[in-house]
Formats: sequence, C-alpha cells, structure tokens
Amino acid sequence: MKLTRLSEDYFRRATIRIKSAELAYSEKSYPDVVRYSQECVELSLKAALRAVGVEYPKEHDMSRILKAVKDRFPEWFRRETDKIGEISRELADKRSPSLYGIESLGKTAAEIFNNSDAEKALSDAKHVLNLISKLLTELKVL
Repeated sequence: MKLTRLSEDYFRRATIRIKSAELAYSEKSYPDVVRYSQECVELSLKAALRAVGVEYPKEHDMSRILKAVKDRFPEWFRRETDKIGEISRELADKRSPSLYGIESLGKTAAEIFNNSDAEKALSDAKHVLNLISKLLTELKVL
C-alpha cells in the first residue's frame, strides 16, 4: 500500500477522533475527551511519520521516534517536535486510565479526569492536528 494512502487514512481518522472528542466534551464525558484526543494525536503523528517514509513502532507514544527522525521534516516542523513529543507522551500516559480508571485504587475514569483535563487534551490534540494538516498539505499528501 502506498505511504500516502496510509497517511491520508490515518489523518482522516484523526479528524474523526477530534469530532468525537468535541462531542464527548459537549456531553461532559471528560475521560472520553482525553481518550479520543490521545487517539487523534497518535493517528496524526503516525500519518506524519508515514508521509516521510518512517515505519513507526507499534505503540501509542510517538515521542521517541519523532525525536529520532525529526531531520526528515521541514525546519518549521522540527521546531515543534519537542512540544508535540511532550503532548504525545502525556496523552499516551493517560490512555489506559481514561478508559478503565485505576482499578488498583478503586477510581473510575470519571473520578480521575475533569473539565480542565478534557480542555487541555482537546486543545493539545487540535494543535497537533493543525500542525500535521499543514505538514501533509506541504508534502502534498492531502
């Protein structure tokens, strides 16, 4: 399968995750906002990595690989990789608790994540999605 088709598909699915996160936010389902935002960031970054010919690891946090291959990206995007990596790392750490809570502590996901967490996750995901949109447009993937 051509890398551009994979990139396009991942990016399209990332945009659907943002819409799902926005819907969850409107329903005050804050753990779901965090979860969908994480999935948006993961899919967006995997789209970007595929667009520049990088086989990404089969994990949720793309920060290590992004840092390792940042020279494959345009200069303006390289300047953003530290922040993008931090967002990827933070949201990947919240992936499981946003779905299951922390069972060992007897805490549900709804007890862990609040409005503030959801707003930050959604804002961070939109930031990454916008950067990846610009990148893929520049690379003529979109």
